[in-house]
Amino acid sequence: MKNRRLKGFGKDILVAVFLLGVLATFSASNAAAEVPSLDQLAELAPTLDRGVLGLALDAYTCAESRDEIKSPGILTVIDYSLPSTKPRFWVFDLDTPSLLYKELVAHGKGTGENFAKKFSNRQGSKQTSLGLFVTAGTYYGRNGKSLYLHGLEKGVNDAAYDRTIVMHGAWYVSNKFVRQHGRLGRSWGCPALRKEVASDVIDTIRDGSAVFAYYPDQNWLAKSEFLSCSDSGNRSVRSR
Repeated sequence: MKNRRLKGFGKDILVAVFLLGVLATFSASNAAAEVPSLDQLAELAPTLDRGVLGLALDAYTCAESRDEIKSPGILTVIDYSLPSTKPRFWVFDLDTPSLLYKELVAHGKGTGENFAKKFSNRQGSKQTSLGLFVTAGTYYGRNGKSLYLHGLEKGVNDAAYDRTIVMHGAWYVSNKFVRQHGRLGRSWGCPALRKEVASDVIDTIRDGSAVFAYYPDQNWLAKSEFLSCSDSGNRSVRSR
């Protein structure tokens, strides 16, 4: 009887060790899936304003908590407060974490010349929209491979899909164009990229990742539900 009890005890120890191993693996997996800190990402992208990055993380965290993001782990940030002549488009891999792309990006004709000034959700405005988007699928149009965007903010960017505000490559987005014209060319509201990188960027962020487009518009900053979410960290100031 004593030997049987000892054998049973030994099995219990093995089961306990196994369960501990499973829990450790689960914990490690969860830790790996956590959003990296603002400090970590800011170090990867020193030319991206820390306040803007903090807002992007807040919006991403809020949207993920609401299951709005179907492909977590990738975050695109666009800072339209910078001139079009400067790289103002960043793509982060949050799982690594690492910076995947830092690029030029155009804004709409109705939004401004070198500096963006006016933003809209209105059909026919040829203006860029602000706020949080989630990427969708792709199609091939007159600008080659293009990426559909769904705006998540009512009245701010939720007409993006119907307006065909998409990400695509464009000949007028290049350093050569900047040298000749003092600014990038402008789209009809789309975040247009260099043709050389557009396809790769689109393949990286397609199908459910987050895109955060920033400008210090006080009305949007005050009302955005993704910047006042109870699950967000409120990491940063709302304007600069």
